[in-house]
Amino acid sequence: MVRPVAELPGAQESAAGGSDEASERWNNTWAGEPVRRSKAVDPTASPDPSASLDAEAASADDEETERLSRKASGLTIRQLARRGMSRWELEQLLTKREIAPEVFGPELDRLHAMGVIDDASLAATLAFTQHSRKGLGRSAIELDLKRRHIDPELIEEALADIADEDELERATELAVKRIGQLSSYDDETARRRLHGFLARKGYDSSVVRQAMDAAFATRGRRGGVRFQ
Repeated sequence: MVRPVAELPGAQESAAGGSDEASERWNNTWAGEPVRRSKAVDPTASPDPSASLDAEAASADDEETERLSRKASGLTIRQLARRGMSRWELEQLLTKREIAPEVFGPELDRLHAMGVIDDASLAATLAFTQHSRKGLGRSAIELDLKRRHIDPELIEEALADIADEDELERATELAVKRIGQLSSYDDETARRRLHGFLARKGYDSSVVRQAMDAAFATRGRRGGVRFQ
């Protein structure tokens, strides 16, 4: 025969109290966690007017940048069609037209990549034409290319195409032609004027001296010096 288990006094109260304490601890554990509810979006609510204005302003800025880029490209191509210009010269032109560097910079980069802007080719062309047509020496050509802010390495390469013999020959041609225009001057005055003429053309002292000697060798055959 099984004997009934006798409950100790207070056991029921203790069990009930323990259950209450456990429940209280469980509630306290989760009490600090806020209940997160997703924010309901009202489909009938009007859009934020400030966001709309910002989007419109950004779109307007993009359109203005695109317009100025096209303007920079058009100006550049038209100028290059008229005469050769270095990239630096084009930058100065576009700046005067009130186009910002951040706008025309990428456009000039694009035209350079396409070969439309080519400082190396410009330097070589200018060196040839100024030497052969204008009779300029290396020093004068170098000054002109530096004035255009062409890279020094490109200038050096362009000047290397002018041989020493070619420069002496061109200087002599100029000196002989010039000496005929100085026939009314005595030798000393004619020599001084001829020296200054060749020096301004950009020829160094050695070339000037040789060209002058060749020119004065023809002076006697022209009938001598005529005094006034």
